[in-house]
Amino acid sequence: MMSRTVSSWILGSARNSFVLQRRGRLYSICVPNRHKIKWKLVFSKTLLYPGTCSLDNTFSLRKAFRHTSTEEEEFSFQLSPSQINDILRADRRSAATCLQTRGMMFGVFDGHAGSACAQAVSERLLHYIAVSLMSRQTLEEMELAVECMKPVIPILQLHKHPNDVEHREMTSQYFESLRVYWQHLLDLDIEPGFSLEEAMISAFKRLDSDISLEVQAPQENALVRNTALQVAFSGATACVAHIDGIHLHVANAGDCRAILGVHEEDGSWSTIPLTRDHNAYDESEIRRLKREHPRSEEKTLFVNDRLLGILMPSRAFGDVQLKWSKELQHSVLENSCDVGALNIYQYVPPNYHTPPYLTAEPEVTYHRLRGKDKFLIIASDGLWEMLSNEKVVKLVAGHLTELNVQKPQLAFEKPVNLGYLHNLLLQRKNRGITSLDQNVATHLIRHAIGNNEYGEVDQEKLAAMLTLPEDLARMYRDDITVTVVYFNSEAIENYYRNNE
Repeated sequence: MMSRTVSSWILGSARNSFVLQRRGRLYSICVPNRHKIKWKLVFSKTLLYPGTCSLDNTFSLRKAFRHTSTEEEEFSFQLSPSQINDILRADRRSAATCLQTRGMMFGVFDGHAGSACAQAVSERLLHYIAVSLMSRQTLEEMELAVECMKPVIPILQLHKHPNDVEHREMTSQYFESLRVYWQHLLDLDIEPGFSLEEAMISAFKRLDSDISLEVQAPQENALVRNTALQVAFSGATACVAHIDGIHLHVANAGDCRAILGVHEEDGSWSTIPLTRDHNAYDESEIRRLKREHPRSEEKTLFVNDRLLGILMPSRAFGDVQLKWSKELQHSVLENSCDVGALNIYQYVPPNYHTPPYLTAEPEVTYHRLRGKDKFLIIASDGLWEMLSNEKVVKLVAGHLTELNVQKPQLAFEKPVNLGYLHNLLLQRKNRGITSLDQNVATHLIRHAIGNNEYGEVDQEKLAAMLTLPEDLARMYRDDITVTVVYFNSEAIENYYRNNE
């Protein structure tokens, strides 16, 4: 019963997940016009992440602002508050309830070198984890259903955002790969099956392997082939939380981060990090890579704080350029169509001797939830580059307090008349409820990119940061994806009381 109870109040948190996107969505090009340099906003032709701004929103944004060349000193940014909100609420994440096992999952995926890999991983990874957790009997029933051409029992209940998009053309390919995986699990004949940690590790590694294999397999469908190429040659970091009652597991590969907000007995707030950033600043990652490669490569593994001088995270999905041999890369790209049109180029970094240099194997952390654990925050590195763990927890805690203070009154005086209701509305207006972000993830992103030196949101700075062309934006901010999950302290404490 605890799993169902806790899941019911976690479910609403699936909507607290939003992303600020930059690459591959909107960008500016320089258009010479009568001896003046102007910037024109155009639409990207690359695949979009789930939940990017709709065409209508994008078109209105196109009309909403202009700015002059970067060679001129003065910029003009014109975004209305509602347009700022639309951008901040663009969405990319995954959330689901496991239907054949117990628990809920929340994931954040941060792409690089294009959006394809992040989108594919967001669509597929939770299914791989769910299958890894299934009993042998359930897997056998699923396999029998496919063999008999009957519907397969549902694996997940996905909690989607209205703007989510999918690689629909890849559905058949993705399902077949998932089926091969559960056939593999049946062949292993492991009883009583994987632990949760083992299941998450197996799922991460298998999905990354499938991404690599799918692009090598012959494919007549050009759209499927090109999508597989884009997925494999771009990359994505991932952080997934699995919550079953009081049991919290977090699997992380890359530099996304998960932390807990803890309300201490004295009223103060503290943080508990649940992940490590897998990059050149982490001594454990440096030691791991040195163990996996010859001593002669110690000085070239990280150059300018990047893996082989190229990539910031040291764990990621895709990025086959840092996993395959030179020969395999050449063979796959040589047999492909116009990879240049797909923005895929073969580049072998210096000192590329003993691949793979990159892995998607996650680190898994376990935490037993307590009554004072109030919320979980999962976010891409773009948030943590702008705000500290402590600042993020403080913002969420403050937002939660404000929302509680500003909740509308449920009890009415009797009889209720128009004058009484009018006074209630005035009170709410005076408290400023309309100016507060109702979604805490949007609230965090607003502060991450709009904060001034006093820790307050500067609306002009916020508008400016959101309307910078891509060539400038990458110097000031990164993509930001945030998911916040609130815990029900009363349900957790009841669990401990009932199980003492």
